[in-house]
Amino acid sequence: MAGPMLDVLVIGAGPTGLAAALELARRDVAVRIIDAADRPFGGSRGKGVTARTQEIFDDLGVIDDLERVGWRHQPRRVTVGGKVVSDSAPDAGAEPTPDRPYPSGLILPQWRTEEILRNRLRESDIQVDYGVRAISADVVDDHVQVTTERDSLRARYVIGCDGGHSGVREWIGARFDGHGGMQAMYVGDVEVAGLAPDRWYQWTDPTAGFAALCPFRDSATWQFQGVQFAAFDNDGEFAEPSLDTLQQTLNAVTGERAIQLSAPTWMSRWRVNVRLSDRFREGRMFLAGDAAHVHSPAGGLGMNTGIQDAYNLGWKLAAVLDGRADERLLETYATERVPIAEWTLGVSTAGLEKMTAAMQDSTATTLIPATEDGQQLGLGYRWSSLSHQTDAYETRSGGVQAGDRAPDGRCTGPDGNIIRLFDAFRGTHAAVLGIGDAAEAAQALTLRVNVGHTRTVTSDIDQTRNIYCGSSTGGLYVVRPDGYIGFAGTADDDGEAAAYLHLIGAAD
Repeated sequence: MAGPMLDVLVIGAGPTGLAAALELARRDVAVRIIDAADRPFGGSRGKGVTARTQEIFDDLGVIDDLERVGWRHQPRRVTVGGKVVSDSAPDAGAEPTPDRPYPSGLILPQWRTEEILRNRLRESDIQVDYGVRAISADVVDDHVQVTTERDSLRARYVIGCDGGHSGVREWIGARFDGHGGMQAMYVGDVEVAGLAPDRWYQWTDPTAGFAALCPFRDSATWQFQGVQFAAFDNDGEFAEPSLDTLQQTLNAVTGERAIQLSAPTWMSRWRVNVRLSDRFREGRMFLAGDAAHVHSPAGGLGMNTGIQDAYNLGWKLAAVLDGRADERLLETYATERVPIAEWTLGVSTAGLEKMTAAMQDSTATTLIPATEDGQQLGLGYRWSSLSHQTDAYETRSGGVQAGDRAPDGRCTGPDGNIIRLFDAFRGTHAAVLGIGDAAEAAQALTLRVNVGHTRTVTSDIDQTRNIYCGSSTGGLYVVRPDGYIGFAGTADDDGEAAAYLHLIGAAD
């Protein structure tokens, strides 16, 4: 017998699935999350959290927990052919600005990020059901019937966050187009003797290979990455990972024996695999994260892109389930996220090519190059049908555009004190933002439209006006629940702004 009807079943409890469940749970969506594994993932795999993902974690209420254990401005010592060629943090000069509160990435192990998200989910009385393998699914009228090894589950929608070997992707009959390659390396978590845990150490020998050891705060383990060129056979295969193979790789590349590895807790072989699903949705089933796209780890974008998939989809599903928005809103998930996934595949592939070239270059000064917009703050949805901009706004000089990430800034709070825009945006609502000469229009708009899912924010602070409006005197904006500008207009465009609020389910 199937249990009670769920609104959403999330399959897969990695960072993407946890973020999806958390985003839905805080919107009072009846969600359950299952995972085939019998316990949480214990490895450090996706260790970089970009600035954009930190903004999402700010909204989800977990950024303080990540910052307590994460490492910002981590120094990197790069040694090429036995000579130290660089020894500094690539982002050492990055400081918070009014529009960008998180100036750089954070380094922390993936297991820690997942633990923080699970702890937050427990506050909504939701725990991951581990050891539950989903076998098949059938769409029945207004829901999906999912058969697991234990029981049968019913949900109005299913989100497949079940990784590169996704069963949900097979259920919807999607192709996973792309290619594999010869590039490969060992990855693992080990304890390290002979190095101070004060920086990310990276070595290359153009004839021997590459190795890196990255420490973490509040953890005895380091992440190992490395490859010994001589380890490959004629068919491009190399041995299964073991403590011995990791130690041999490190010794061969560094040319010394003083650094000793021990106590491995997770080891894996990584081989390049660049693939994109030909669809992100089929009816009531969606794909997110590695189930929809896999690529090189260069740039550290994979986990972050999956979390951002979940953040994009969550508010849309909630609005449709609540009856506030038409189901056509769900079509914009793929429209918006497929181009981002394509960009990620392209940028990470280019990053891997640069890294491979650097390994064989005796003059290289960096081994893990920064990717274009590696903090993901410039990514947006200007092409989306959800990005509306009036002709009057377009004639103005400078400023943000519909589809852009909404920058942070300063505004006047309800009690008259100056607060961050992000503080006003935080939560499950959209925001009507009136800046400069559009402040009164924003207030009037939300008085005459029933905006139970919208907050009104105004600012006459010059700095905020410059960030949003360029050289113009003001602007009227609707900021979507996921922190992107959906509508951009002038004080006279309040009618179009009202229609947009209804479109996205922010007005009753």
